[in-house]
Amino acid sequence: MNYWQAVLLAIVEGLTEFLPVSSTGHMIITSALLGIAPTAFTKLYLVVIQLGAILSVLVVYWRRFFQSFDFYLKLLVAFLPIVLVGAFLKKYIDLLLESVLMVGVGLLLGGIVLIFIDRLFPQEDPQQGGHPVTNPGWRQAFTIGVFQCIAVIPGVSRSAATIIGGLSQKLTRRAAAEFAFFLAMPTMAAASAKALLDYYQEAHAHGVELGNLFSAQELKLLALGNVVAFVVALLAIRLFVDFVSRYGFRAFGLYRIIVGGLLLLMLALDIPLALL
Repeated sequence: MNYWQAVLLAIVEGLTEFLPVSSTGHMIITSALLGIAPTAFTKLYLVVIQLGAILSVLVVYWRRFFQSFDFYLKLLVAFLPIVLVGAFLKKYIDLLLESVLMVGVGLLLGGIVLIFIDRLFPQEDPQQGGHPVTNPGWRQAFTIGVFQCIAVIPGVSRSAATIIGGLSQKLTRRAAAEFAFFLAMPTMAAASAKALLDYYQEAHAHGVELGNLFSAQELKLLALGNVVAFVVALLAIRLFVDFVSRYGFRAFGLYRIIVGGLLLLMLALDIPLALL
C-alpha cells in the first residue's frame, strides 16, 4: 500500500462511516479496485483508520458527553450485544470480511430495505398527537444494540443497522442517526483494539518484538489515514444529519442498490475489480 492508496481509503472511510452505505463494504471494494493485496497490515489499516472517523463524533457532539452518567450507561447497554457476537463469531466474521460477494449482496438487500424504511417507520408528528422520541430509554438502547449486530455481515452497514434499530423504537431520524454515531465510538474503539492485539500476537508468534511491530512507513500510513478519515468524517456527519432529517433514507437506498447491483454484475460476468 502506498500513500495515495492510503489517502483514498481514508477518504472513503471518512465519507461512509456514518452514512448507511457500509464503510467496510466500500473499503473492501476500493481495495479491490486499487489492487491492494490483502496483507495483515492492510487488513489492520482498514480497521484502525476508523478511529480517526469516530473521533469526529467527539468533536461535533462534545457537549453531549458531559450531560449525564446515564448517557454512558445506555451506550454500554447498546454496546453489549456486539461484544457477545464478536466474541463468539469472530472466526466467521473474519471470513465474511474477505468476501466481495457478501458485500454486493449486503449492499443490494440493505438498499431495498432503506427504500421502504421511511414508510415502515414514519416520523411521529407532535401536532397530530404523536410522541417522537429524541432520547432512547434502556430497553430501546439495548434493542438498537441488537440491530447493530446485523452489521457483522459486510455490506449491511453498522450505521444503517443502528439507525433502523432507532427508527423501530420511534426515535426521530436525527436522534436515531446521532445515537448511531455515539454507539460507533465504543464499537469501533473495541474493534480497533482487538485488531491491534491480534496483529501483535501474530507478529510476536513469529519473533517480532513490540518495538518492531510497524515499520516507519507503516506508522506514517496509519497516522495519515486517521487524520484524513477524521477531517472527512467531520464534514460527512454534519451533512448527513441535515439531509436525513429533511429527506429520509430513500436516496441512500437507491445508491446501495446501484452499487450492489453493479458489483454483483461484475462478479457474475467475471470482470476483474482491479481496474485502477
